[in-house]
Parts: sequence; C-alpha cells; structure tokens
Amino acid sequence: MKLVKDFDLKNSDAKKLVKQMKESGGFTAKKLGIAVEIIEDMLKDRDSLNFISFPADIIATGTRGIIKEMIRRKWFDVVITTCGTLDHDIARSYKNYYHGEFEMDDVELHKKNIHRLGNVLIPMESYGIVLEEKVSQFLNEIYTKGKKELSTYELCWEFGRLVNNKESILYWCWKNKIPMIIPGITDGAVGYQMFQFYQKHKDFKIDIFKDEQLLSDLVWNAKKTGALVIGGGISKHHLIWHCQFAGGLNRAVYLTTAQEYDGSLSGARTREAISWGKIRETADHVTVEGDATITLPLIFSSLVDKIE
Repeated sequence: MKLVKDFDLKNSDAKKLVKQMKESGGFTAKKLGIAVEIIEDMLKDRDSLNFISFPADIIATGTRGIIKEMIRRKWFDVVITTCGTLDHDIARSYKNYYHGEFEMDDVELHKKNIHRLGNVLIPMESYGIVLEEKVSQFLNEIYTKGKKELSTYELCWEFGRLVNNKESILYWCWKNKIPMIIPGITDGAVGYQMFQFYQKHKDFKIDIFKDEQLLSDLVWNAKKTGALVIGGGISKHHLIWHCQFAGGLNRAVYLTTAQEYDGSLSGARTREAISWGKIRETADHVTVEGDATITLPLIFSSLVDKIE
C-alpha cells in the first residue's frame, strides 16, 4: 500500500507542487497529478494525434493566454471549440474586458451597457460593437478575394490572418496551420454576423461537411489519439464522437465542474465514454473535477519545461 505524503512547499514551484499533489493521496489533487502525467505522455508521443477542446467562457478570462501558448507551442494538432471562442478572441484582440463580481446588480449593469460573464465585465463597445465592425470587415475582405465557400477551420485561419495579433488564439492556429473546428458556428456573435452577411451575399457558404471530412481523415489515419477536454457541451462531444470510429481515444483527460447525476454529456466522466467506445478500454484516462481557470494554469506550468 502506498503511503500518503504531506505537502512540503519549501522551495517549491508549480512542477514540484503538482508532483506532490499526485503523491498526496487525495482527493482531486491526486487526479491533477495523474492528469499531468497523461498529458505529458500524450504530447511526447510522436505517433499520437492530439486534440484540445474547450468552451468559450474561459477565453473571456486570463486563461485565454494559457490556451494561446499551448497552440503557439504546437502542443495540440486539432482544436475543437464553440463560436463564442471566436467572439471573445477577436473582441479581446481590439478591446479590453474588466474585473467584476458574481454578485453585482445586473439590472444596473444592463442600464450601463455592460455585460457580465461570471465575474468578468464586458462593456458593449468591447463586444457587440467591435465584433460587428471587425467581422463585417473580415468577411468582406475574404469574400472579395473570391473565398465564398469555407469550412470552419478555413474561416478561422482567415480570421487569424486578419486579426494579426500574437495574443490571439486564432492567430496562432493560422500561423501554425492548426485546424480550429467550430461545430456550432452560428451559435454566437460571429455566427450572427455571418448570417447578416449572408443576407446580401447568398453565395457565401460554410461547408461543415469539409470539417467532418478533415476530422474523419485525421482520426482514421492516426496511429493513436489523445485529448485534453476542458468543460463539456458540443466541443467535448464532437471530439469524442469522431474518435470512437477509430476505436476510441488512447489517452484522455477531462477537466470539468459538471456533475454526472443528471446524465449530461458535460458531466459524464471518462469511464462512461468507455461504454460508448469513445475512449478505449485500455486507455490512460482521468477526470479532474474543478474550475479550469485554476487547474489548467497548474497543468501548463508543470509541463512547460518538459515539452519541446
């Protein structure tokens, strides 16, 4: 039987701290330590096609910088996320978001044209107004160059090129030619601006089947697959759905705050995915319960010196 070890934080950094979490014996701390080991193995395995999926809300926070840096360093081969990620990434490339509180008066905020996302404040001019201006400009430029039918990953590359901001996730997806796939492309401010653009440009099309073809080809040709799944929803499901067709993920780490008692996909643990064939029976896998704005920076900090 393995001994439970107390933390010793003298001269400790994030890497040492997470290692001690694994050795501590409980509870979610141990899971975080295991997650780091699985992700390290995944990223060092040259035969592994590695995915990252995440919801949009964390891109409204400083955690955007962690995701951006992972993409800049080419840690992952494919990104799957939601339309809101485009909203926040583009908006924050031009305007600022601000600190707030969960308990603020939302009626007063509405009167002042300030949106609240958790404890982040987003003035209207930092979101809807700038997105309407920039996305319309981008779409006109893309269309004028003759690109009238694009997959979502091709659209994201075009946005990244036009944003041209090194703090942007889209920029680094374009720069490194990492496909960012948005299965729910119309569900957000950018998607609505595209719909508005379509009203006057009926030959403008988004080819979602091209996204599906790319995912299918990548998964079927991969020797192994691995995934860091942050949060739930459509981005999580789209990732594990495709991986089942080639026998399931070889490695999987879930970071989640969702509960499983309601039967939701977001709350489903890695073990449930095994029953669907979305994760292999022999896979290395773990579910880490906790806010990704805490767990993800710890994971990144503990791996940053280990991954080339």
